Amino acid sequence: MLNKYNSLNTIKQLWPFIYPHKKALIVAIIALLVNAATDATLISLTKPLLDNGLMDKNYELLILFSIGIIGLMTLRGLSNYCSTYCLSWLSGKVVNKFRQLIFNHLLKSSISFLNKNTIGELVTIITYNTQLLSKASSDALIILVREITYAIGLSIVMFYGNWKLALVLLFLVPLVIFIAQFIAKKFRQTLIFMQKGVGDIGIAADEMIKGHKEILIFNAQNYEKNNFYSINKSFRRSILKIVLVSGLSSPIIQLVTTIALGFILYLVASQALDITPGSFTVVFSAMVAFMRPLKELTSVHLELQKGAVACESLFNLLESKIEEDRGIIELTSVEEGIDFKKVTYTYPENTVPSLKNISFKVKRGETIALVGRSGAGKTTIANLIPRFYDIVDGEILIDSINIKEYTLRSLRNQIGYVSQQVHLFSGTIADNIAYGAKNRYTREDIIEAAKQANAMEFINKLENGIDTEIGDNGILLSGGQRQRIAIARVLLRNNSILILDEATSALDNESERFVQQAIENLRKNRTSIIIAHRLSTIEQADRILVIDHGGLVEEGTHQTLLSKNGIYASMYHLQFNS
Repeated sequence: MLNKYNSLNTIKQLWPFIYPHKKALIVAIIALLVNAATDATLISLTKPLLDNGLMDKNYELLILFSIGIIGLMTLRGLSNYCSTYCLSWLSGKVVNKFRQLIFNHLLKSSISFLNKNTIGELVTIITYNTQLLSKASSDALIILVREITYAIGLSIVMFYGNWKLALVLLFLVPLVIFIAQFIAKKFRQTLIFMQKGVGDIGIAADEMIKGHKEILIFNAQNYEKNNFYSINKSFRRSILKIVLVSGLSSPIIQLVTTIALGFILYLVASQALDITPGSFTVVFSAMVAFMRPLKELTSVHLELQKGAVACESLFNLLESKIEEDRGIIELTSVEEGIDFKKVTYTYPENTVPSLKNISFKVKRGETIALVGRSGAGKTTIANLIPRFYDIVDGEILIDSINIKEYTLRSLRNQIGYVSQQVHLFSGTIADNIAYGAKNRYTREDIIEAAKQANAMEFINKLENGIDTEIGDNGILLSGGQRQRIAIARVLLRNNSILILDEATSALDNESERFVQQAIENLRKNRTSIIIAHRLSTIEQADRILVIDHGGLVEEGTHQTLLSKNGIYASMYHLQFNS
């Protein structure tokens, strides 16, 4: 994979993103060419200025030179401004497009992929790596175009001054290329470590903020402080290695060029060459000026290596699998129900199946409850219906059609899902209740849904009511309040299928009673699947399925299961006798 994203391929991979804005690129290249040409021209003027102007005391020529130099400097400044602006505009476009592509890709990514990648790593790719790629590419373009043109111009100037002295370049350039290649190889691995360090810092900061209460209650401040110190120290070392490796190029190139300059002075001093003051000055000045393009062209390898490392992470992410959506049937309502047929599912990171050959049916309008020990497979069943994960063995049917035949959008439009871990978004309570469909419902619809979820009981006490800002993930609300908003969000949509995974777990007894009443009203003529540890909340379910070790071990009504005196009865008596 490392060879796939080398310096040359980085430019090739970026070209489709740059091509739509090629006019800005062309203008920038022309401006860079003009900028380099003016620099070389200024040095070339040294010979006639000395030999024909000062030596011959031709003051009219000196005045013309002064006007020409002012014009050249003005042109140089304008071309520099033009190239900088155009490349900044272009890199901004590329960065925005990359970030949007990655964000869109993550929206389509599977739950499995997101489970395998930390938030810190993904945020680093979206923010830091995109900026690194853009900067590396734009800097590389500036160096390649301007400095190569400048180097060619200086070479012409040197041969124009004295072709014998200019032959020193033939020995200088290959040596510099060898040095550049050597440094670039040392640079890449250090960049990879630095990139990982940025992600580690993001992960540590994210965990510290989100787990702040746990850090305080367990007095783990010193542990977290030392952990972050180690991560930060490792990152600092990576930065220092980059500075060390990249810093080697400048003194090495200066040493090589200085030796070449010394050799030129030796040739002149030994009178081996017949040369005028103007010719010597122009060759010597061009050789000194040659240090800049040599150093810059050496550093371009380093910049392209930065781009290559960033490019690798970006395109690897964009090449990762997204949710499979090959369905062509639109699901508009549920007429028959849901049918699990010999479903077996193993999570990608596990070897033991979470569900084993499980089969059951849920008729339209029927409410079933899933109960069992933690890790029995209840939530897995709930996750398979909206296709958060795709099964390989068995089938899940809705109205006798495999759910893979339905479009993902239409399938999920028919499912109202409230999980045990509620996530709310920054914004107001009203925004969260109508999340994803703000323009579809009126304010009255939102308030009615909040009433059914027993949320208006606390919303009315807030200063701004349903327009109250709730902070990041509803941090300003209690657990029960957050849960009721999530329930209101589902109630508002009036979906055909309801999946409630511990939906009332965070509610107190009084709030739970009101929410249970709302759920009882809502589940009429709707297919409902309720997962609950509190068995008192599912006594009125049409059927109760007991899941144990990924299999369906008991099935029936509350009274039927109690009379069997099996796992369900044992769980029930344990709860109510404790």
